[in-house]
Amino acid sequence: MDIIKVNTKRGLELKGALFENNRNDTVLIMLTGICSNVFQNELLYSTGELLSKNNISCIIAHAHDSFSCFAYSDLSKGKQAHAGVFNDDFNMVYEDVESYVKYAKFELGYKNVILAGHSLGSNKIIHYLGTTPDNYIDYFIVSSPVDIMHWWEVMPNIDKCYKMAKDWVDNGHGDDILPFLFGGFSPMCAKSVIGFYNADNLKNCPVLSKQGETKSLYNIKPCGAFIIGSKDSVTGESPKRFMEILNSWTKNPSRNRVIEVPDASHIFYGKHQQYAETILECIENHFCAALV
Repeated sequence: MDIIKVNTKRGLELKGALFENNRNDTVLIMLTGICSNVFQNELLYSTGELLSKNNISCIIAHAHDSFSCFAYSDLSKGKQAHAGVFNDDFNMVYEDVESYVKYAKFELGYKNVILAGHSLGSNKIIHYLGTTPDNYIDYFIVSSPVDIMHWWEVMPNIDKCYKMAKDWVDNGHGDDILPFLFGGFSPMCAKSVIGFYNADNLKNCPVLSKQGETKSLYNIKPCGAFIIGSKDSVTGESPKRFMEILNSWTKNPSRNRVIEVPDASHIFYGKHQQYAETILECIENHFCAALV
């Protein structure tokens, strides 16, 4: 694994991770979810390792400041824990994704670019794919996306977190990290909490809340796959049905695959290798079919 530096139009340097073994023409770019980076999310590392062993390069794409890794006290568990993301700028999602895509396509010279995402990373790639006028992406993989407004209703600490964040931002303390975990799982600075709530560009999976838009899904040009764990608690009573509805909003649903991973949670805890194998199978299946 090598650390890469990707420049954005606004001058911010994004830091990602590149898994590359016997290089061929294909690379997968994986946008991470919230509170996630390659150092503390085994799902990301397992995917990069397996793909590179099978001669498919993988870029773990950290957005904004998600490369940072720091320790904090988790009083509920009575020990120190580590987290990645605490500061993200959701207004810059398109630019961040585009920067990684162009880096892979033009600086590294990959011919085939696959764009993938996990959790909120999936919402980010849906936004990019549904907005871009370019045709740089050959295939997409959406896994464990989030209906943001439904998520906002069911996760713990949200109301308290939002009220405190708004007060801190109003009083000039938007860069400070809140004193408890956002949603019960993530340290986050106050301005990122407000930005998450107001991220209309990422409210593109409104299956449960009915609050958002579906145009981005309809505008996606390449074919792809939707992957979900059968025990994903963020997607309601039927995770697979959640994904089938998302696929039905695309322009050509019959071109895409919906895959359910048995007994897997939203973060695929204990199923990271199976998740990576599913990603690999999707890629191999697509490119074999494309050659027929």
